[in-house]
Parts: sequence; structure tokens; C-alpha cells
Amino acid sequence: MPIYTDQLNRPIHIPQYPKRIISLVPSQTELLIDLGLQAQLLGITKFCIHPAAATKQILKIGGTKALDIKLIKELNPDLIIGNKEENERAQIEELMSHFPVWMSDIADLDGAINMITGIGELVNKATEAAAMTATIKQNFEQLNAAAPTRKVAYLIWRKPYMVAGKGTFIDDMLRRCGFVNVFAEDRYPEVSIEQLISAQPDALLLSSEPYPFKEKHINEFRATLPHATIKLVDGEMFSWYGSRLLQAPAYFNKLIASF
Repeated sequence: MPIYTDQLNRPIHIPQYPKRIISLVPSQTELLIDLGLQAQLLGITKFCIHPAAATKQILKIGGTKALDIKLIKELNPDLIIGNKEENERAQIEELMSHFPVWMSDIADLDGAINMITGIGELVNKATEAAAMTATIKQNFEQLNAAAPTRKVAYLIWRKPYMVAGKGTFIDDMLRRCGFVNVFAEDRYPEVSIEQLISAQPDALLLSSEPYPFKEKHINEFRATLPHATIKLVDGEMFSWYGSRLLQAPAYFNKLIASF
């Protein structure tokens, strides 16, 4: 019986390549479809929206942190793929008691590459995954990083304001862009306007997810951070760690050049 190891270093026993897969994370759903596994996907979350044409046709099994456990059990998958940060531990442990569950745990690009490789081996798409990771690595090598002196704050939430801090995948993407994260103490700290002012960022990046910052929100910060460049950024490019990484470096190059 083949034994695979997930990113929590747990052995996963799967007797044959899975044909009934449930994906609990949007970026990994996109990866599975891009690897050619749409037909094997039994269920995905309501937040799994890319690629749109494919995900619209797949059954939704709740949200990433509010899974429909009863429905998942009825679907009887032979593999569930989740993520330590994006899914709730209690729900994952419940599913682990019934089904093979492969968990990712990703904080940087290397972790994402390892995840893509591991899932490729798990679902009989090792060749496709290897080609994908080779392209991702090449694209990131061609990233025209800014001089590492531009200090940035990356907002992910409003009321209360929250930022992406150290140890997060977003923080690794910021670093690869040459940016210096002014909030490097905690992973996702709440911050006040006073703390934002005190941090003196050269740029304030307002993410499109999980909170959908819009153009109107830029005005909220112009008076309090008059010397900072304020930009809306595509949160999927900064936080989706699957096949979206094929597109991220080109987006980052445009963003860096826009300053």
C-alpha cells in the first residue's frame, strides 16, 4: 500500500491513485484543475472560484472554516486535501477519522513548491507538477525586485485593521519583491491608525482579499499617511500558493515598476 507524507509529516495511506477528491482550499482547487483533475473533484468550497468555468460545475461543500461534514461523508471521497491555516483543526480531525486527508502547511515559496510536488505525486500527476514547479522557479528568478529599502504595510482586513506579518506566505512574497514589511512581529496582528502612522511605511498595500479593499478606501488613509504611496493589490497573487504562482512574478514586476 503506497504511503505518502503530507506537510504536517503525517503518513497518508492510499491504496491507489484517488478518483474521488475533495479540495478544501481555493488555491489548491485551482492547482488540481490546472493539473487536469477536474473530473476527479467531487466537492470544493464556496470560495473555490478559479478557474470559474470549471468550479461552477463542482458541488460546494461549505466554506473553508465551515465545512459541511455530513455532506462530505455522504460523498465518500478517497482523498481530501486541506491546509493547516485555512481549515479548522476540529473539522479536519473529524474528517481524518474517516478518510485519507493530505494537509499542506505553507509559509513561503519553497513550501509551495514542495506542496505542488507532493500533490502531483499523490494524484498521479508528477510529470505535470514537475513542469509547473520548474516554470514557477524560473519566473521567480526573473523577478525584478526593488531595492530592499521600501518599507510597506500589507492590509488584509478593515474594522479592525489587520496586516500580514512575519511567517506568512504574503510576507515571503513581499520579501521577494524587495519590500520590507514594517509589521514583522506577529503573523496577522491587529493594528491601529496610530500604529500605522508610527510605522512610517513608504507604501500601504490594500489587498483585494480576504477583505475586498476598493478605490474608495484609499481616501481613508491619504490624510493620515500623506507621504505613503497607497495601492490596491491583487490578494490572490500574494496569497494563493498553487498554480497561481505561474502568474505572480509578472504581476509583481508590474507592481514594482509602478512605484
